[in-house]
Amino acid sequence: MTLRLAAVALAAAVPGLASAQLSANVSLTSNYKFRGQDQDVNRIKGFSPAIQGGFDYSFEGTGFYLGNWNSSVDWLPGNAIEADFYGGYKFKAGGLDMDVGALTYVYPGNTSGNTTELYGAATWGPLTAKYSHTVSKDYFGWAGAKTSSNRGRNTGYLNLAFAQEVAPSITLKAAVGYTRFSGDIKDLGVPNYVDYSLGGAYDLGDGLSLSAAVAGANKKGFFGDANKARVIVALTKTM
Repeated sequence: MTLRLAAVALAAAVPGLASAQLSANVSLTSNYKFRGQDQDVNRIKGFSPAIQGGFDYSFEGTGFYLGNWNSSVDWLPGNAIEADFYGGYKFKAGGLDMDVGALTYVYPGNTSGNTTELYGAATWGPLTAKYSHTVSKDYFGWAGAKTSSNRGRNTGYLNLAFAQEVAPSITLKAAVGYTRFSGDIKDLGVPNYVDYSLGGAYDLGDGLSLSAAVAGANKKGFFGDANKARVIVALTKTM
């Protein structure tokens, strides 16, 4: 079922969801890092461009949403696309903006990387804390690629992010994350690691923005240059 059909089905099934607002985005980035790691391991270098984009349905007045986001990648044999499908619910809790949901990462050409997570996030002013917990049997192929007896379920990822407009049209952004692998993956010798990002975005108007950041991760001794710090520049159009 496509995301559009899923949105129609959900709107028909739940009264009050008929009014759905659609937004879309497309980006060209000089490098795609996920949790501090390069997603083009066959060309590990500072300039490894990717095209990205997706769309979101928000059901007005309910807090529910559905979305899809895609990117070119090159880290799994036979696969060149990452397709993310997610849905969740946003609500207020005192002075916090809360967001809970589920997200599935799909790699059509090589399903060994497919991963599903549940997530919860809380935002207070410019600060956001988000935790993602793996519920699929594997975590991006780390367990199954080594031995079928190991699983990636219960791998967790905690991210703390800051975003604040510091001048007209200029937003400062910073984030730090921590990946805690499941016990089965750690038993293979894979270390937990920390990733980071520091940069900003400039609003060019009409939904167009330009961003730049330095992003990377530690534990390069194990993961290699995939965790190396990169300067990443991206141009994004939101519609």
